Amino acid sequence: MQGRPGRIVALDLARTAALVAMASYHFGYDLEAFGYLPPGTMLSGWPAIYARVIASSFLFLVGVGLWLGHGAGVRWRAFGRRLAMILAGAAAVSLATRYAEGPYFVFFGILHSIALSSLIGLAFLRLPAGLTLIAALAAFLAPHYLRSALFDAPWLWWLGLTTGPVESVDYIPTLPWLAPVLAGIALAKIAAGRGVWRRLSGVGQGFSWLTWPGQHSLLVYLVHQPILVGLVWSYGWLTGQ
Repeated sequence: MQGRPGRIVALDLARTAALVAMASYHFGYDLEAFGYLPPGTMLSGWPAIYARVIASSFLFLVGVGLWLGHGAGVRWRAFGRRLAMILAGAAAVSLATRYAEGPYFVFFGILHSIALSSLIGLAFLRLPAGLTLIAALAAFLAPHYLRSALFDAPWLWWLGLTTGPVESVDYIPTLPWLAPVLAGIALAKIAAGRGVWRRLSGVGQGFSWLTWPGQHSLLVYLVHQPILVGLVWSYGWLTGQ
């Protein structure tokens, strides 16, 4: 097992790019919510595809980060601290959206999915990359083959195997969204074996000023939406529209 690599600027830049993409999507969602875009604009067509790409990129980077941080041995204190922060963030999102969205609140969104996928991902850190990729494919295909009325009870919706629609402003169930996390773990391991992380260690140094959001992605995730909503509301108040 190789030693744990140092912080990789290029990876922080990738997280920053994912956050910018996420904010751009949520800005469109807020414009729709305030009536500046037609209803359903952000939930169909290319915006819906855009949202899935953004969520996949976040979860893929979670898998990469999980292997880089713990592939040489799980640092339980660091892992536990990060998991506690994510769970606290997930609880805050659930409470805030329960107040703002009522029955459409976020009961299992991206943060909930990251928390559970991180725990599941620990079991794959020492497994061969090929086997992990097979598991990623199985997770991706599971909703197509295992969907059943047996999973229609609301307390099982987090699995992603229900036969009916689930109405929530952010619903990222374990299946199929475990797939990009496992793919990230596998590809990070393959990249390490080929020396990719060592070669990337100096890439992007000239843009290190852009890494702050990527290094504090949970904080950015939690505060960006209230800021965007405030901006859209302020625009409407100032212009009377």
